[in-house]
Amino acid sequence: MNISTNLQFGIGELSRRASVNIETIRYYEKIDLLPTAKRSFNGHRIYNISTQRKLQFIRRARELGFSIDDIRSLIGIDERPVTCGEVNKITAKHLINVQLKIDRLQSLQQTLLQAAESCEQLDKKDCPIIDALSE
Repeated sequence: MNISTNLQFGIGELSRRASVNIETIRYYEKIDLLPTAKRSFNGHRIYNISTQRKLQFIRRARELGFSIDDIRSLIGIDERPVTCGEVNKITAKHLINVQLKIDRLQSLQQTLLQAAESCEQLDKKDCPIIDALSE
C-alpha cells in the first residue's frame, strides 16, 4: 500500500501544495468543481493527494484561460469519462478564442503606437492619443 495516497492534510497545506488561495478552494467546492472535503472530528476540512492533483489541474487550466464550464467538461465532473476527441474539441474552441484576443490586442497595440508616434508636441492642447481613444 502506497503511504502517499493515504496522506491527508488540511486546507492550508492544500493551498500551499497547489499554489491556490484558500478562498479559491472553498469556492471550487461550493460550485462543485472540487468534491466537498471530508471533515475531521473537530470540523476541519481534510484533503488528499487526489484532490491536490485535481486542484493543480484546475489551477493550470485557469492559467491557460479555460472557463469553469470547460474545466468541468475536461475533468469529467459528471463522472463520465472524457474522450481525447472531446478534449481536443474544447481545446480547439479555446484556441480560437485565444487567437481572437491576440488579434484584438495587436490591433490595440497598433492604435496606441500610431497615437504615440503622432504626438510630437508635448505642450500642444489637442492630443492625438486622446483623439484615438475617443474613436
